[in-house]
Amino acid sequence: MRSVQHIETTASVVVGWRDYLELCKPKVVLVMLLTAVVGMCLATPAFPEWQPLLFGTLGIGLAAGSAAAVNHVMDRKIDERMARTHRRPLPQGKLSPLQALFFALLIGTAGISMLVLLVNPLTAWLTLASLIGYALVYTVWLKRATPQNIVIGGVAGAAPPLLGWTAVSGSFDPNGLLLVLIIFAWTPPHFWALCIARKDDYARAGIPMLPVTHGESFTRLQILLYSLLLIVTTALPYLTGMSGLIYLLAVSVINLRFMQWAWRLFRRRRAEEPMQMFRYSISYIMWLFAILLIDHYIL
Repeated sequence: MRSVQHIETTASVVVGWRDYLELCKPKVVLVMLLTAVVGMCLATPAFPEWQPLLFGTLGIGLAAGSAAAVNHVMDRKIDERMARTHRRPLPQGKLSPLQALFFALLIGTAGISMLVLLVNPLTAWLTLASLIGYALVYTVWLKRATPQNIVIGGVAGAAPPLLGWTAVSGSFDPNGLLLVLIIFAWTPPHFWALCIARKDDYARAGIPMLPVTHGESFTRLQILLYSLLLIVTTALPYLTGMSGLIYLLAVSVINLRFMQWAWRLFRRRRAEEPMQMFRYSISYIMWLFAILLIDHYIL
């Protein structure tokens, strides 16, 4: 009876373009694309040529949206049990898993093909590896296997600035990898703050996030320690000569605020603070890459 009702409900729902857009996690992808575009700009003393800038951004964005759509499919049963995600298109029956997978295949193929044909093969291969790393390795295995899932799987999510760099330069560069390292260090405190705020959701869904397996106190300590690592990591662009004094002064200001949130989270137990830190961490990473861009063209 339940399956029949589900089919009838699904059949009565009008699928719109917004449902497919939601599969792509557009807010997350926009932040990723910001870091990719900054990577493109930092890869050259002048402004990047229009072709790698345009088609690189589109290709990386389509691939990221494809990975997000696969994530929706693989996590649909989990999403049904979580307050944060139960209104997504698949749990609501607005789209079927087959529709979502076909959409993911379509835009993923388009994105990788665009990178191969109109940008360069290196960027295409790295983007494909990042797509597989997030959509399959992280979502299917790591997320369910270890509380260190976000640390290990963070490499895939940290790739966009390197993808942007190679889209323009066509080669690896230590400075491009340095941008990856910054996002890699930023990801654990960013995501673990959300995990504390949504601890009950993850426990109910059976996902071994750090606050569920090791408790909130241990997670708060890890957030503080990774925040300290982030501060050290964000000093490297200045120390290596990639960025100048403007970057150092501006990033010191936002780092001070980031550490303030990490310390509050460690010392206090106010229910609203984990989500507040999570929101600030999003603004933080956008400001950091904007600062890198401003410093690059002013000096």
